[in-house]
Amino acid sequence: MKKIVLALLMTLASLPMWAQSNAAAGNADLEAEKRRLSTEREAIEKRFLEERAVCYKKFAVEDCLRESRERRRKEADNIKRQETAINDIQRQRSGAAELQKLDQKAGQQRAQDTPEKQQESVQNQKDREQRAADHATSRAATAADAAQREREFQSKQKAHADEQAKAAQRKAEAPVAVQRYEDKLKRAEVHRADRERRNANPGKPRGAPLPAPAPEAAASSPAR
Repeated sequence: MKKIVLALLMTLASLPMWAQSNAAAGNADLEAEKRRLSTEREAIEKRFLEERAVCYKKFAVEDCLRESRERRRKEADNIKRQETAINDIQRQRSGAAELQKLDQKAGQQRAQDTPEKQQESVQNQKDREQRAADHATSRAATAADAAQREREFQSKQKAHADEQAKAAQRKAEAPVAVQRYEDKLKRAEVHRADRERRNANPGKPRGAPLPAPAPEAAASSPAR
């Protein structure tokens, strides 16, 4: 029976850490895991359609669509890896009965051996089980590291996409801001010109006074 558990553990190494403890103990509901992965796949497709609709409203449409497609591909690949691991475990479990029969047959054979031969067989079996367990532990650690790196990569990708979206929005809004600034300058210029015009003409100009009579005209006038 230990061979069965070890075979399952070796396949389990490709599963993420959230499934390893239960599956190793034989308590994982693999069909429920498949349904969960199917639900996640549907959610990924739904989110992709929503992101695509948002991309068409942005300035950098093609960049936005390319990043959205890349995220969908990576997430779909991750789900596919998990489904493959679950299928491997199910195949291992389907052959568990045959493995158990072989163990029972081997046990019966060992019972017929001498005590020395039985002890040697037991030790050899322990050595094989230990090597298999060490290998499964190493693969599980490798899978856990890969999953962590994938999460970190996805987080950086999201932060980069958000920054690019903000930059595209600022770029799209820049012409509007420039136009507003130019309009403001024009209004200020009109206001300044109007103020200068009012200061130069504070009121209507008064009529000019009559000119004084010439001296010759005054001398030629008859005396009274």
